[in-house]
Amino acid sequence: MRFGIILVFAVLFSVLFTSCHTHRKALRRAEKEREARGEKGGDKRNGDKYTTADYINMYHKAAVKQMKNHGIPASITLAQGILESANGNSELARNANNHFGIKCTKDWKGKTYYHYASEGNSCFRRYPNVEASYEDHAAFLHYKRYEFLYELKTKDYKGWAKGLKKAGYATNPKYPELLINLIEKYDLHKFDK
Repeated sequence: MRFGIILVFAVLFSVLFTSCHTHRKALRRAEKEREARGEKGGDKRNGDKYTTADYINMYHKAAVKQMKNHGIPASITLAQGILESANGNSELARNANNHFGIKCTKDWKGKTYYHYASEGNSCFRRYPNVEASYEDHAAFLHYKRYEFLYELKTKDYKGWAKGLKKAGYATNPKYPELLINLIEKYDLHKFDK
């Protein structure tokens, strides 16, 4: 009887160990294949985390597109996306494709996502994809309270960072410094040309 129990545990342990080892090998092989193809970043479905460099690589073109279409500095859009979405790793980014922390407003007709924020359970906008989040972010910055920002040049990322705080985009008093630090640390201003 005792031998049978030990044998069952030994078989279970062997199966579990082998399947975990095989899974790790498959993840390493997939990562090597992505690197060979020149792809950066993790696969969110597998729980990998994006780095700031991954985020910039994936979304700088979307930020430049919004700059060309709407006059918002690409550096500001990228820095806000990095900060607000934790490089695309936040719950809101993963589950609602919301990379800018934009909450529901009275005029919002799209899908919603409820998420616990500093002021309790809040309604956030949900998007079908990240590009829609970028487009809505640009549209959101056309609200009347942000009008004065468009008097600034697209290369004036410091003015935009301070202006976003002044207009009430974020409650964190250090919001402008956080954006400016990201822009300068990762040379995001190179996308403002």
